[in-house]
Amino acid sequence: MTQQSHRVQGLNNDEVAADWPAIDAAELAWLCDHYPQLDAGSALLWHSPRPMSAAAIASGPYGKVFIKRHHRLVRTAACLQEEHRFITHLANAGVPVAELLRNQHGATAIEHGDWTYELHAVATGQDLYRDAPSWTLLTERERARAAGRMLATLHRASAGYHAPQRSTHLLVARDELIRAEDPISALNADLDNRPGLARYLARIPWEQQLQRSVLPWHTGLSARLQAEPPLWAHNDWHVSNLLWGHDDNAMQVSAVLDFGLASPTSALFDLATAIERNAVAWLELERGAEAVRTDIALALLDGYREVLPLSAERVHLLADLLPMVHFDFALSEVEYFEGITGSTANADVAWQPFMLGHPEWFASHHGRALLQALHAAA
Repeated sequence: MTQQSHRVQGLNNDEVAADWPAIDAAELAWLCDHYPQLDAGSALLWHSPRPMSAAAIASGPYGKVFIKRHHRLVRTAACLQEEHRFITHLANAGVPVAELLRNQHGATAIEHGDWTYELHAVATGQDLYRDAPSWTLLTERERARAAGRMLATLHRASAGYHAPQRSTHLLVARDELIRAEDPISALNADLDNRPGLARYLARIPWEQQLQRSVLPWHTGLSARLQAEPPLWAHNDWHVSNLLWGHDDNAMQVSAVLDFGLASPTSALFDLATAIERNAVAWLELERGAEAVRTDIALALLDGYREVLPLSAERVHLLADLLPMVHFDFALSEVEYFEGITGSTANADVAWQPFMLGHPEWFASHHGRALLQALHAAA
């Protein structure tokens, strides 16, 4: 599954061998036979350093093309089309998303051997954070406000979209366990359908660890979330998934990228995720106060409320949701590493510093200060 010459971003902000081989010229030639947006003159221009799939940019007769390839154990064509239908809805509603490209038969996702492919037109805008790892801090308050406004714009468009839950847990951000009255019972009931996750959890005292580090933050959340309507959301609102305007519009979001984690969660879940992704440097917590940007969190919230007002009650719920927002996705990462790539070491990282470490940090002085600032903004 690995190709040693292709290096990607690791979970510890380092450079590691890729889980998946880089997209190569032979694959590009095969895609040229299936997509009119590519031809014999197409060439690979760039490979993504992101670790959980393979992606590249290629030249095409009508402009550059973004190619993303998944292993079929992670995404089938049918599974990809779930997020593609959401993207299409948003595009029709005027949200600036990267254009989905269709093959000669009109499909937006196709399978070949062990792989599933999707192609997008390269969107317009400055890709300021293209090589930035997840949880790289957003450093400019005005850019954070613009990101908040665009997130609310996406939610306003998403309100008219209705589709079932995703058909997979793998590398998708979902919120059923957070909404559950008893997350441990709900997870136990689902483990037969998630053998990779079940295998990992069988080796550790996971119930006791969750009870100690995570579930104190869950107290009362389930009942309060019942009034929060399900909403298809982006669920990975990090600055690296946004393109920015040029010149006078440099602080405006010009395109929204990467809907791989999208699912029906809620508006507050998506906004909490945006704060978690952009305002806390999770891989550099040793920096203390410098690892958290409360001003960025508040700017995201302020920008959001410029488009969609939030009641004081919902802002309090947003703050209380924040320590739990990574819960379901951390489990999906454990499942991916243990069940798909076979890396128990990476699954350990997803469990210890991610699943357990995130909520534990919110109990620290700096974590509580961030939550208090959000409550004060209600």
